[in-house]
Amino acid sequence: MSTVSSPRSRARWRLSAKEVRGLRLGSGVILMAFVVMHLLNHALLLISLQAAETARTLFLLVWRNPIGSIILYGAVAVHAALALWALYRKRTFVMPLSEAGQIFLGLAIPLLLAEHVIGTRVFHALTGVEDTYAFVLEALWSTTFLTTRQSVALVVVWVHGCLGLYFWMRFRAWYPRVAPWLLVVVVLVPVLALLGFFGAARELAAEGAPSSTSAVDPAVLVEGLRRKEQILALTYALFISILALVFGLHVLRIWRERRNPIEIRYSDGHVVRVARGHTVLEASRIAGIPHYAVCGGRGRCSTCRVRVSEGLEQLSPPNTMERATLARIGAGPNVRLACQLRPTTSISVTPLLNPERGRAMPSAGLISMPGREREIAILFCDIRNFTELSDHRLPFDIVFLLNRYFSVVGKAVEQAGGRVDKFIGDGAMALFGTQTTKNEACRQALSAAAAIMEGITALNDELAGEIGAPLQVAIGIHVGPAIIGLMGYRDAMGVTAVGDTVNVASRLELAAKELDVAIVISETAAKLSGVDLTAFNTCSIDIRGRADPLQVRAIPQGATFVVPSGQGAAAG
Repeated sequence: MSTVSSPRSRARWRLSAKEVRGLRLGSGVILMAFVVMHLLNHALLLISLQAAETARTLFLLVWRNPIGSIILYGAVAVHAALALWALYRKRTFVMPLSEAGQIFLGLAIPLLLAEHVIGTRVFHALTGVEDTYAFVLEALWSTTFLTTRQSVALVVVWVHGCLGLYFWMRFRAWYPRVAPWLLVVVVLVPVLALLGFFGAARELAAEGAPSSTSAVDPAVLVEGLRRKEQILALTYALFISILALVFGLHVLRIWRERRNPIEIRYSDGHVVRVARGHTVLEASRIAGIPHYAVCGGRGRCSTCRVRVSEGLEQLSPPNTMERATLARIGAGPNVRLACQLRPTTSISVTPLLNPERGRAMPSAGLISMPGREREIAILFCDIRNFTELSDHRLPFDIVFLLNRYFSVVGKAVEQAGGRVDKFIGDGAMALFGTQTTKNEACRQALSAAAAIMEGITALNDELAGEIGAPLQVAIGIHVGPAIIGLMGYRDAMGVTAVGDTVNVASRLELAAKELDVAIVISETAAKLSGVDLTAFNTCSIDIRGRADPLQVRAIPQGATFVVPSGQGAAAG
């Protein structure tokens, strides 16, 4: 009696997209750990050959024991297999340059490293010659071609690995904090490794030491070299054959799928005919239709989402990753992620974040902060009665005065630990807490506010008699959740914040003018700061869009308060 496996049983053995990403990431991290240890070992050649050999003993202890070898070669096999499977599964090779570069570098690695691997580990098994640093340096320094190829291989492997880790880390909340330190590592490790390699190889060649293979039977050595060349040729042939097979199967699959294409109709009138199995995002890329995909089409953001107006009933349900992303944004039942949606029948869609043609779209490779929600403190600052102050003044005088004022605000914000978001007219907006706690963010905002008032007082003393009435500013501070991301257009792109918290902070700055005080801070921000502001009056302010009034503290001109560090701060 024959048995037929059901779709449910077959699905049990099929890896989900999340599991595939986990395997690819895990194997890639293992390989990157091997590469980092290997290159750091090379860097020790800058000290001495003996130092590198001593460290190499520890390196081999980790990677050339049975368990380490299984882990390493298993990671190589898994990573390579998943890469070839991804190539086979691709419906289009129209992709961002960074993604294409990573794929190209990955395919070049086997061709660049085959001789090095076979010339060390395999040659050792064939002849018994230990692949010590002296042996490897002597072999690689023997011809300019080998030296150049190995140097290129080192850079290619390093860049490919770093790109993979970058694509994984770039959307993590902690990435902006560690990015500068990671950049130092990314630059120094390969540079030190190459300097160690070149320096030790030249020094070894200058010494004229006997060859590391001089003690080996010449007949064994010749036979080992012959068999090494045979294995190398077979390795190249096997790799090229596998690659050709993958691309051949890819072309065959695409040809079979295109025999009965489907239509994806866009709300702007575009109609794209693609094979079944293409994602809507791939269809957009094939047709050259601008379509946002900040995460690169990996389902980690919702910028590619579309509304399905026709054909929704025939679509398969969202996978786990897509369902979680859509649930987070509260999407309706007819909204899907274009990068995950693979229709099998014709459908009509409307991209919900549809950029204009010719507009510069955010590139997945360039955005390090595409959008995330975070609790931050926001400070708004504005000059009171600026219109009256600027009347009957020369434009040059106004620009000079504003730049002096902006300098005071900018220095105060930066010294407190925040960042100036933007200057609007005679006002400024600053963010605190993008890389720290909300408690610290509120303390920083208060410190910046006090420093601004002190700076304005000093500026008034300096320009006394030049500006008539002294400058006065109004400051509003609030804390709460805000969406932080890279926003703007072309050269005007910048990291900024949007949301209700921003609107409330702006309203508090207006309230400071209405109440004729220096600073108005929400009671929530005041409590989180840990600064004792109980001596100052509280009041309630109506906020547009809110049912309940907001409790605030009003700090008048000339008032003082003490920050938790014990340093005094004055409000004017």
